[in-house]
Amino acid sequence: MIAALLLVALPLLGALAALALGHRSVLAAVLVAATSTALGAWLAFSQGAPSGHLWGGYFTVDPTSRLFLLVINLIFLGVVGHVRGRMQQAPELLDGIERFIALALTFLAAANLSVLSNHLLLGWLALEATSLAAAPLVARRATASAVRAAWGYFLFSSVGLGITSLGFACLARSLEHSGAEPVFFFDQLRTLASTPPDAWREAGLALVIVGYGTKLGLAPMYSWLPDAYEEAPPSVTAMLAGVQFNCALVGLLRVLQVYRDGEPRMVSLALLGIGLASMAVSTFSVIATHNYKRLLAYASINHGGVIAIGLGLGGPAAYGLVLYVVSNAFIKAILFLSAGKIDDHYGTRDMREVSGLIKDLPASGLFLTVGTFALLGFPPFGSFLGELLILSELMRAGYVIVFVAFCGLLTVTFVATGRSIFPMIWGESRKPAPRLGLLTSPIKLVFVAALVTMGVYLPRPVSSLFVDVAASLGGVR
Repeated sequence: MIAALLLVALPLLGALAALALGHRSVLAAVLVAATSTALGAWLAFSQGAPSGHLWGGYFTVDPTSRLFLLVINLIFLGVVGHVRGRMQQAPELLDGIERFIALALTFLAAANLSVLSNHLLLGWLALEATSLAAAPLVARRATASAVRAAWGYFLFSSVGLGITSLGFACLARSLEHSGAEPVFFFDQLRTLASTPPDAWREAGLALVIVGYGTKLGLAPMYSWLPDAYEEAPPSVTAMLAGVQFNCALVGLLRVLQVYRDGEPRMVSLALLGIGLASMAVSTFSVIATHNYKRLLAYASINHGGVIAIGLGLGGPAAYGLVLYVVSNAFIKAILFLSAGKIDDHYGTRDMREVSGLIKDLPASGLFLTVGTFALLGFPPFGSFLGELLILSELMRAGYVIVFVAFCGLLTVTFVATGRSIFPMIWGESRKPAPRLGLLTSPIKLVFVAALVTMGVYLPRPVSSLFVDVAASLGGVR
């Protein structure tokens, strides 16, 4: 019980302390993130960790929250570690760092609260709080394009969550229509979800899918994502892609855990359609762009589309979905943090102006190479196995057209991404830099190890946790 509360309270206290600590706030953030990660690991794997509903039923510690608390806190630890390294290399960036850290830790507290929430509206409010904290961070560079991207991000976030709240209202009206008292606790909703479906429930589920889909950067409400991911500092982009994305996904998972069985066909068709549209949009955008940070942003939309298709399938695809989601979080953290190092060194985001990365920046070049192979779904990474399980379920369920389109879009994305990124890595050296070993980025090594482990062999405690999350989505291994 105390551990769950600390995951929210500790970052909030750290945010307040950061305002008074000045330049030392970066070290405080590393300590808070390391403690939160340790608490997340304890909740995930300790036999003595609390489970069930806490604090009057508003918090829940179940397999879904345990897994995602560990993932988002570990990624946040990598983010603040990156920030600390950048501050040491470029002291001029220390200006206003205490405000940056305070907002980042507030973001973490809200993210943890959203994952722990057992209440529809509390989770919704916490997710909105992550957007409020992140918007000023997106605009940290204070350029016109960064400010515009931050406003676009906040506007779409607010619209998406507004649509989600309308969905909640429709779901509550559905309960009233069936003669039940409207409730917003997930555990109570599960006992009422067996009531006959009606138009209010269908409308509510459709609105919730579109609303959370906006936060996930899915079609049709995706246009905020490339601008925000490009203009935000790399640490902030990693937070949005690796932390906030998963918080929004947990919100959608909770709703589907309750209502999917009552509306299986509508949910499946909506998610399959949104997922395929997102993959198509991202594929054509990847072909057209010459900006490597935007390319990674479009690849994030593509991954979101794959995740939506996995959610639409449910059942046996659920285990592959869990593998893919967790792999996706680590891949994006590796790639966006590495992209920041590349941008700092070359002073450009144009892929045509970057060459010989493996010679100029060996560590960043290697991480970009590994991240790109994982991004494209190569073995031995967890993304390969997750994608394979989703594809096999598409065929088993008889979605042949979706299967063919999925494979075609993946192939085009693979060719377009490889054509753009690999010349950056293997071309002629243009701007050599002092060589830094891989051990200067220890947390990225941890992310790579996690990706390989998920693709080769999962230790029993981790595998059991993945199976439990998949089971909550109606899946089997």
